[in-house]
Order: sequence, then C-alpha cells, then structure tokens
Amino acid sequence: MEFEPLAPDFLLESLHPHHARLSVTPPWSRGQRRHATRDLFFPLRRSLSLPCQLHLHALETRSDQSLTETKNEITEHPPPNAPTLAHAMSQPGAAAATDPSPSPASPPVVEWPEGGALTRDWVAGLAATLDWCSRHLPADRLPTVLPPALVQRLVLAAAAILHREPNLVRVDPRPGQAVVVVGDVHGQLHDVIFLLRDAGFPSEERIFVFNGDYVDRGAWGLETLLLLLAWKVLLPNCVFLLRGNHESKYCTSVYGFEREVMAKYKDQGPQVYRKFLRCFEDLPLATIIAGCVYTAHGGIFRGTVVLPSKRLKKGKKGRKNKADFTVDPTSMRLGSLDELLKARRTVLDPPWEGQNLIPGDVLWSDPSLEMGLSPNKERGIGLLWGPDITQQFLRTNNLKVT
Repeated sequence: MEFEPLAPDFLLESLHPHHARLSVTPPWSRGQRRHATRDLFFPLRRSLSLPCQLHLHALETRSDQSLTETKNEITEHPPPNAPTLAHAMSQPGAAAATDPSPSPASPPVVEWPEGGALTRDWVAGLAATLDWCSRHLPADRLPTVLPPALVQRLVLAAAAILHREPNLVRVDPRPGQAVVVVGDVHGQLHDVIFLLRDAGFPSEERIFVFNGDYVDRGAWGLETLLLLLAWKVLLPNCVFLLRGNHESKYCTSVYGFEREVMAKYKDQGPQVYRKFLRCFEDLPLATIIAGCVYTAHGGIFRGTVVLPSKRLKKGKKGRKNKADFTVDPTSMRLGSLDELLKARRTVLDPPWEGQNLIPGDVLWSDPSLEMGLSPNKERGIGLLWGPDITQQFLRTNNLKVT
C-alpha cells in the first residue's frame, strides 16, 4: 500500500539524492504560534510502498515559550469540551462533530475502576476530567480530583507493562490496520486530545506509536503523559510509547516538568516525580513497524567498540583481577539492531561517555547533510549521521524508512 499521510500539509524538500526532509505542519496549528514544524528524515524514493497505512503527526512547542504563555494561547483557542470528548472516546471509531462550551460542574474524584482493569469508558472519563481541570481548576488543586495515590498506581501499572517490552519493539499491524506515528507533544494536552479524535482513537483497527517527549515546555505534561499511559494500560498492543530525550532527570529538572509536578502536588510532589522518573527508565527506545519502518526519537546509533585498557594482573591468592574496558574513541561504526536490543536503557540520564552510549545516540542524534558518522558536538551527546549512513542502515536491516 502506498504511503498516505493523514491530513497535514507536507513540504518535501530534496536535500540529497538519497535523503529528503519531510516538514509536517498539523492543520490545527496554522496561524497559531504555539506550534512549529517537525522534520522527519527518510530516504528519497520515487515510489515508496509500505505494507500498511502509515500516518504521521507532529506537535512541537516553541522552545522559548513559558508555561503561562502556552496556557494563555490555548485558552484563546479552546480545546474540545469534556462531555463531547468522553462520548467520543467511549466509541472506538467515533469523533465528535461539535465543540459546545464545557460544563462548569466539577467532575468527581477519579478512582481506580472496580475490578482493577481499565476500560474504555474509564479512560474516556479520565480524559474528560483532565481536560476540564486544565481549564477550570487551579494547578495546586489538581490532587482534589486526581489523588496522588491514583497517579502513582497508574504510572506503576504502565511502567510494569513497558518494562517487559524490549528496547526495540516490533509493531506488526494486520492487513488493513493503520499505524499512526506521533512526534513530540511536550505537555500539549488539548492537542493530544484533538489528535486522538481526529486520527481516530486507538483500537484493534488503529495502532499508535508515540516517539517520546511527552513532558516539559507545555503546561500539562503530567496530564498528557497520564492520558497516554492510561491508553497503554488499556490497549498495550495498540499503543506504543517510546522514550524521548526529555524523559530524563536532567531535562525535566531544567525544562519544567519537575517544577510542574511540584506545583501541582506540593508535599506529595517528590514521590510522584520519582514514580515518573522510574517510568521513564522503562520506556522502550525504538520500533520497527511492519518490518520496514524504523522509528526513534533521535535516530541512528553507533556500534560499541570496546578495548581492554590494561592487562590482567594477579591479585591476592593468585586470583586475576578483571581488566578495565574503555570505548575506543577513534572508532565510529554503525550499530546493529542486536546491539540496540542489548543496550541498558534503565538509566535516568543516558550517558555521553563510557560503554553504554547507544541510549544516548538513539535519543539525541540528528541527521546531517555531511556524509558519515561524527560526534554531535552541538548537543554534547549523540551523533550526526549522513545520507550514506541512512542508506547503509536501511540496506543492512532490510528497511525502507527511518
């Protein structure tokens, strides 16, 4: 089936005979400052045929925008209302046609469903509550509707599912099953709600792959991530959540998510924040969709080239001490999928030095017009890779798109 993007305007700019840039602008962002385009790189083909429908959505907040500015702008452009949203989400393929003004009535306290298993109605109610609270409730009163115990239970339930998934998740849609790939959402709760309604909610007919960066910058990172985690718990085989570079202790302490959690949950904030950090460690790093599409937040990664730094020496009682190993800085080669699967992803902040460099590469690397692999000096972590490396990666792994 041919590659058929969903709804947005596209600008395809040829950068190289084997490398192209796809700039995606969501239709609801036209004329609104809070969005910018997101670049997606893939090899240029005259005819790109994929075994499934692949839809791309990209949301990107402005890096210099404060949480207050974000909230004010979204208030000027109201999101879908809570009752309509709940009704639409309770129907797998439904989408609301109208957006009347929301009811000012406060929603009840969210409780874990009886029986312990999430349902579509429960997730619909959670989304409606989060939507209502984001517009009518002061941030520090969120715990009166969304208790910290409930938040922690949901985060832990999702983390348990994510922990069992490999670093590289293979998403194999059935014939006729669409796959929607979503880029950075950065705390834009209302845009995520709109996207789910516009593309169609996750179901047995529609798989979602989110490429990370759920928090920071936007005012509702906590609510956005909770909603996506609820979908993951409800439909673990239809919703896939990857890690982004902002799902780390360093980024969340600098770009706003830690402060957001503390502002909303006060004394309980540190405990809630630690649960989110634990969940970040469990997020997978990449997917391969339909056997031919590689997705990750950053991109391609280096292989591990390890050399012994010194000879073995005899210790006490004739034992041999283990040799120290270091990564050879002069060697830079393309990594394999097997190496990606074996990498240790359970780190709060992906290291920029040492042996475990693959997580940092996958989350922080950038495409480049320059050939070859080179350190990403601008970021201080990750790589820059050229069109020749893209071609090599695709050819080696029998892929079509990255």
